[in-house]
Amino acid sequence: MKPVHEVVASVSCLTFDDFLRTPADIVRGVRIDFVTIFPKMFEPLLAEGVIARGVKQGLLDVRVWDLRDYATDRHRSTDDEAYGGGPGMVMLAEPVLRCVDTVGGGHIVMTSPQGRIFTQGVARELAGRDHLVILCGRYEGFDERIREALQPDEISIGDFVVSGGELPAMLIADAVGRMIEGVVGNSGSVEEDSFFRGLLDYPHYTRPEELRGMKVPDVLMSGHHEKIRKWRKEQALRATLAKRPDLLAVADLDDEARSMLKRIREE
Repeated sequence: MKPVHEVVASVSCLTFDDFLRTPADIVRGVRIDFVTIFPKMFEPLLAEGVIARGVKQGLLDVRVWDLRDYATDRHRSTDDEAYGGGPGMVMLAEPVLRCVDTVGGGHIVMTSPQGRIFTQGVARELAGRDHLVILCGRYEGFDERIREALQPDEISIGDFVVSGGELPAMLIADAVGRMIEGVVGNSGSVEEDSFFRGLLDYPHYTRPEELRGMKVPDVLMSGHHEKIRKWRKEQALRATLAKRPDLLAVADLDDEARSMLKRIREE
């Protein structure tokens, strides 16, 4: 059975209904498979942005699988009532296992509130994999036997509730996709992102130089690259200390950053 949508590098126009199969001679990069009961939710992800760009460049191979195609009854059921009673429905194990068997291989990721928290470090780790298969949960979650059979990498995007695993799966894919070399045109922009080096980002400015009495810092207009580098580094430390001080406990700081931070704290 084929995925409902296989996004490939040969497409010239990324309209969701017009995706073509990948010719055998195309060299693929990282492959990401989404297993979901709502495949159309992935249309915006695959139409524009980082993932679509990576696909067009041949760096990403993205496939969306409709879990209902792997149901075993005429109603295409993918969930049922829980044994022991209780509210809500539980995702059936058999359709998920059959779909994963068809996908074949890959690092299995299960979107789950029970999983490890998704961070930039986890994104970097997953970007080192050749093939990711992301299972999108719904309702009360998955039949426990899916975990027993697949031993998935359970990942949570935070301690809050959303309606299903599709949005978390897209967030994971976007964060992982931009880590793949070449997907984002300027690799420096990735390296300067918040969290990439364990700190929040420094402030950014563009035209005009003055807006309603607010001026761009003089150092950024100086053309002095070393002073600009130090200013940005210090501002990143200040922002992290003010907004996310917990990050400093695990950030990999060099001697210059530690000296700056010590001075900031003594102010």
